[in-house]
Amino acid sequence: ALDEIWKLVGRANKYIDETTPWALSKDESKKERLASILYNLCETIRIISVLISPFLPSTSPKINSQLGIDKSLTTWESLDGFGKFKPGVKVKRGEVLFPRIDVEGKLAELDKIREKQESEARKEDATSGRDNKAEQTKPEITMDDFAKLDLKTAKVTACEKIKGSDKLLKLQLAVGGETRQVVSGIAKQYTPEDMIGKTVILVANLKPIKLRGEDSFGMILAAEGDGKLSLVTMDSDIAPGSSVR
Repeated sequence: ALDEIWKLVGRANKYIDETTPWALSKDESKKERLASILYNLCETIRIISVLISPFLPSTSPKINSQLGIDKSLTTWESLDGFGKFKPGVKVKRGEVLFPRIDVEGKLAELDKIREKQESEARKEDATSGRDNKAEQTKPEITMDDFAKLDLKTAKVTACEKIKGSDKLLKLQLAVGGETRQVVSGIAKQYTPEDMIGKTVILVANLKPIKLRGEDSFGMILAAEGDGKLSLVTMDSDIAPGSSVR
């Protein structure tokens, strides 16, 4: 049904091209011909408005309003003949219902998006390369540097996956007399059930950050190899909040 309706729309567009009403409007002797063409177009649009109403129920009333179409001419029964649009009705300019798509502009936008993505990918690759190199050639530190880290044991009391992420877990940690929330990218190696009850090592004085909208107050230590993570845990029971040296 829609295919046939769009054929009618296409024929109406062709009718405009064939009759060139913009040219007729400049010739006083063609005013009667111009009026006839505009009437035919208004009547055709009225009919199209009725036909598309089941598919575009919010658009048809806007068409009818702009053309000043009487409600009685918006029914299926009003389609039993051509020429029911009332002459002399004042039409009004409204919003553009079907804006023309700027194809060239859209393609240019897509090109910019693709270029940005490629640029970000190159930066990520470069950063990854620098990180790998840094891992191999990290400078020596002094005991004073190491002493700046506040490493403590922490027991996982609650854990859940963060919605929208396949890497992040949100953990609640008992650290001495306080509870800390930490977000960690270990979800591919550990389930929330795996984590409950584990005693892990927490970098307690790390500056808080927000990940996927969740606050993270510290970081738990894990070793990485071959793209996999393995938590650093305690081999014996020790009280949460104990210092690690």
